[in-house]
Amino acid sequence: MKYSSSRLLKNILLVYLAITVVVPIVVLFSQIRGEHIKDIFTSAQFLPMLKNSIVTTVIATIISVVLAFVLAYAINRSGVRFKSVWMMLFTIPMLIPSISHGMGLVLLFGDNGLLTNLIGIKIDLYGYCGIVMGSVLYSFPVAFLMFFDSLQYEDFTTYEAADVLGMSKLRMFKTITLPSMKRTIVSAVLAVFTMVFTDYGVPLMTGGTVMTLPVYMYREVIGMMNFSGGAVIGVVLLAPAIIAFLMDLKKSGNIGAVSTVTKPFKIEKNTARDVGAYIFLALSLLVMCLPIVAFACLSFVKQYPIDMTFTLDNVRKLISNGIGMYFVNSVSVALLTALIGTCFAYFAAYCTARSEKKISNQLLHFVSMLPLAVPGVVLGLSYVMTFKNIPLYGTIFILVIVNIVHFFSSPYLMAYNSLSKFNPNLEDVAHTLGISRLRMLMSVYVPSTTYTIVEMYSYFFVNAMITISAVSFLINFRTMPLSLMIPQLESQSFIEGTALVSLLILALNLIEKGIAFFVKRAIETRNAKIAADSEIQH
Repeated sequence: MKYSSSRLLKNILLVYLAITVVVPIVVLFSQIRGEHIKDIFTSAQFLPMLKNSIVTTVIATIISVVLAFVLAYAINRSGVRFKSVWMMLFTIPMLIPSISHGMGLVLLFGDNGLLTNLIGIKIDLYGYCGIVMGSVLYSFPVAFLMFFDSLQYEDFTTYEAADVLGMSKLRMFKTITLPSMKRTIVSAVLAVFTMVFTDYGVPLMTGGTVMTLPVYMYREVIGMMNFSGGAVIGVVLLAPAIIAFLMDLKKSGNIGAVSTVTKPFKIEKNTARDVGAYIFLALSLLVMCLPIVAFACLSFVKQYPIDMTFTLDNVRKLISNGIGMYFVNSVSVALLTALIGTCFAYFAAYCTARSEKKISNQLLHFVSMLPLAVPGVVLGLSYVMTFKNIPLYGTIFILVIVNIVHFFSSPYLMAYNSLSKFNPNLEDVAHTLGISRLRMLMSVYVPSTTYTIVEMYSYFFVNAMITISAVSFLINFRTMPLSLMIPQLESQSFIEGTALVSLLILALNLIEKGIAFFVKRAIETRNAKIAADSEIQH
């Protein structure tokens, strides 16, 4: 590939991202009129909905971030075995839609819930309590992964020096651990707050009479086709995401020298601490898995709670209702999103990480990061307003496009960080030797970053399977994915069906994660063999 060809492809990608990211948001803003703003802001329900959204989001964010930090700390700073297994188990909630978490709580603690009837546990689920509980289950794995990763890169040398100075463990935690985690804590708070504030799946299931802004927007657009009112609410939902995005950009721009881990963290032997860690991790995992247990129990009963006899009638009923088509839709959208999205995100990262810092490259980097600031529910609405008259509208391809944009930034950053680690002079050397950029890309970068590419593919696939916010405004009967069957079946009071669909989505994502795990193991084995062969030759 010549340099001119590379620039051409980069410019095409930049135009594509501009059309699919920037243009829809501009159109969303253009649909707003002064009277629409006045109608929404002066309505009697706006301030209560805003209060509900803020209160539940703040509470859920605090609980999620604290819980995630304690779980990650318990795994990394204790002698528990199988740390990677614990890590994977605590990410299982990421493999089902947010609406499934809300449905799971209803199945457990609702008026006819499993635990309500079995042991008499009755809580005031519908309202703040249910929204906060479901939001914590849905959002804490994101913060957990951030903390788990950061804690692995702490340098033990600092702690050794503090120990020599006679510093207590508590003081070490306050003066070394927390300051070193400050950036990660801020990132986790921003990520979780944005996720919870813009989610309508959990409050749709557990909110009861407590309505949040995303639920109101969903009902206005889907139920009443009030696109102008939805646009105003969309801008309100966009505000905290943009603030979080700008704060994260500012934080990223202030990065100083990267610390180097000269000595991995050494875990001292402490039986009491390890036993306590095992108990805490096991109890947390049990609570987290309860909704999934509820799905498994209710998926194969005749009629809950009247007849708990085992049956496969629910499977047959879903098949007769056309679940096969929805299954094909979901898998097709997820596969296409993962394949195309990975290629686009990797090439965008290659252009920005392995090229000069020109204006076009910086613009491509900014546009690639911009989807972080656009909640899925806002993106979906803006797509309706922008693309409703094009031939792709009403097909699964519009779902693929919106999913690629919705989840573009995180895989892009994965590739960008990996490609940035290579020697900055490689392109100059290759150019001197007459090696094309295409050959460099395919022979050097792609083989060296296959682990990252698998992670990117997995991220796109899983999120495309579970999303409801970005696609809910764009589907029709023929293109509806599995995740959108859950609210439809719930409205028909077919709760056994909702449980079965949630379980099916989880199973599909677990299969994908399993395949990704074995592929990564094969990559690690190959790399170890190459390194061993190279050492023998030397």
